[in-house]
Amino acid sequence: MKDSGGDGLFSQIVKISRKLAALGPSGLVKSKVESSPMKTTWYCPLDLSTVSEQEEEGVIYTVMVKQQHAAPTCPTPLTSRSQCVKAGTEEKLVLHLLHSFSLGDSSFVSIFLSTYRSFTTTQRVLDILTDRLEHPPGETKGSQGRLAFNMAVCSVFSAWLNEYPEDFRSLNDPAPILRLTPLLPTDPSGSEVRSRLLRIAEELSERALLCDSPTDSVASVNSPTTPVSSTFDDTKILGFPANLIAEQLTMIETELFVRLVPYHCLGSLWSQRDKKGREGVCSSVRATVRQFNRLANAVTASCLWNTSLRPQQRARLLEKWISVAEECRARKNFSSLYAIVSALQSNPLHRLRRTWAETDREAVRRYEELSEIFSEKDNYSQSRELLKEEGTSKFANMDTKVNHRRPTGSVAQGTVPYLGIFLTDLTMLDTAVKDRLENGYINFDKRRREFEVLAQIKLLQSSCKNCSFKSDEAFLQWYHSVPTLTEAESYRLSNQIEALTEPSPGRGLNPTVVVTHCPDLPLSEASPAETEGVFDLPSPVNHLLSRLAKHMKSPSVSCLDVDSSPSSTDHTPSALTPSTNVIKSHRRSVSCGSTPTNNSQGAGPDMRIIRIRMDIQDGNLYRSILVTSNDKTPSVISAALEKHNQDPKEAPRYELIQLLPDGKELTIPAKGNVFYAMTSSSVDFLLRRKGVTTPLTPHSLGGETSATFPRIKEKGRRLVRTLF
Repeated sequence: MKDSGGDGLFSQIVKISRKLAALGPSGLVKSKVESSPMKTTWYCPLDLSTVSEQEEEGVIYTVMVKQQHAAPTCPTPLTSRSQCVKAGTEEKLVLHLLHSFSLGDSSFVSIFLSTYRSFTTTQRVLDILTDRLEHPPGETKGSQGRLAFNMAVCSVFSAWLNEYPEDFRSLNDPAPILRLTPLLPTDPSGSEVRSRLLRIAEELSERALLCDSPTDSVASVNSPTTPVSSTFDDTKILGFPANLIAEQLTMIETELFVRLVPYHCLGSLWSQRDKKGREGVCSSVRATVRQFNRLANAVTASCLWNTSLRPQQRARLLEKWISVAEECRARKNFSSLYAIVSALQSNPLHRLRRTWAETDREAVRRYEELSEIFSEKDNYSQSRELLKEEGTSKFANMDTKVNHRRPTGSVAQGTVPYLGIFLTDLTMLDTAVKDRLENGYINFDKRRREFEVLAQIKLLQSSCKNCSFKSDEAFLQWYHSVPTLTEAESYRLSNQIEALTEPSPGRGLNPTVVVTHCPDLPLSEASPAETEGVFDLPSPVNHLLSRLAKHMKSPSVSCLDVDSSPSSTDHTPSALTPSTNVIKSHRRSVSCGSTPTNNSQGAGPDMRIIRIRMDIQDGNLYRSILVTSNDKTPSVISAALEKHNQDPKEAPRYELIQLLPDGKELTIPAKGNVFYAMTSSSVDFLLRRKGVTTPLTPHSLGGETSATFPRIKEKGRRLVRTLF
């Protein structure tokens, strides 16, 4: 049977070959064309669109003329023309709101309303629109031009009132609204807009009579509902199920995220939050930051508060928080997940070797996998990919390594992202792209790029609006009773639990130091300091952000940061304020995007951001240090010691080492200029006591590693050998 089948197949092949040979080359072409009459549909035609710029008085347009495929019966091809604003004066941009639809710039209104606060004010926009309404186009009220104008006016104000009613309520005087309302169209759409504006004007008048300042609805969110207890029971957290804790944290985070005002995340606003007179800006982002730091503080305080616990007992607390983090992941609560992971990665907990050695091996493995979600590799590519996959899905992806089950008893719910990624992206955009062109026109293309990021936030918010939760008063009471620990206090408690140890001879280094050369970074401070600080959709802005991230890379995975201390007379940006002068919770990164303000004039000297770790055995993490061309070795060492909670006066006892490829070292001269002494061939630095030599291994210099449980992969899992 096999031979017969084989002969039959062979004979068929021979017949087909003979037929093809008989057809010849011309026959092949003819047969191919005839057998595929729709062949042209499989080929992408050449781009027949033409893009050009057109400049008019006060405005520059990007004009796109696209030639469409004509029907076989139509002899002439069809063309479509769209005209989008690229840049313009303030007045022209505002007036374009009323003409954008007729010119084919359909997204202009949404982009303008989301970003205009970066270059103008609400009252100024109202004044320009009111002046235009006083002189409408068209000779008569019934003319076609007047009707189209009235329709545009109603559309713009309806969208404004629906999306951002707080803009009108933020006015201190109802006069601009009272001047506008008589000029609105008299049709039903105009009457509805007029009645809504008049109600807001009435509110403003009553507020002025009562001398009551405007209140922000977000300010009271997440405030403690119960008084802080005088006694804190750190181990009480063990009595709450992990899924209950995650559910309560997701409830808090979801409420804050739904109330978040997307434009508060704009880099031009967020980067100015610490300046005098700007204390009230970005209040919705500040509320999210406070919750992030509150949770990170709760994790740290519960694990460190009772210094008399045995390592085995303290390990149970770590395991509890790892379980909570896993439950947060199952609920797509990435904000709480990252707050917990960031706290576990912080120096006070990271250095507790004996406690980690007693932690369950499986819990440690899950913790490592959760930490990988927020790896900085490729500009948080894994975190962005998860947001893209699960952003609007009902449940977390069941195929991930970390999550193999849905949360018990939960319903479909939205995604709460880690806001720091969006803040970083928007701040990088604000820093890298100019606000104005050389002729002084406002660069509206920049606003289009910012809007792409804001649209992603709005999409995630829409998935959270229908979520419902039931609060647990017992847990919330414990949560709000957690005392606030400063970084110095946390480190002191950590040292009481496990004393600081010296480096052991022969211990291989695993430096996690990154040097970023930022010659154009507009900073003027000369002292070394720590810099502070999307879900990936295919768009030009994300390509730009990927390139920016390679140049302006945030040097760690860490928590959001907000200054909760009283304002001082020195208005130095928080990004350059030493951590000893400002009380902050878990200040370990530049991830929240608090980069220097975009000021191209008066830029300071060349500078680099380096990250240094100390050569001690208990696994200290790196610290970011800004080194300018004016900094000498003693000042850099002092700043590094201060960041590691060491005595800066001990600087003469240390030396600064740059770790070169192939296991070589470069000792920076004791009184040399660090900026010019360092080489560009390495990204690793080390702070070591003089007279102590630690051998380097080529593997330890392989590149940047993640700041997870004390370098288990690089150390051959030496620290968890007692778990077997």
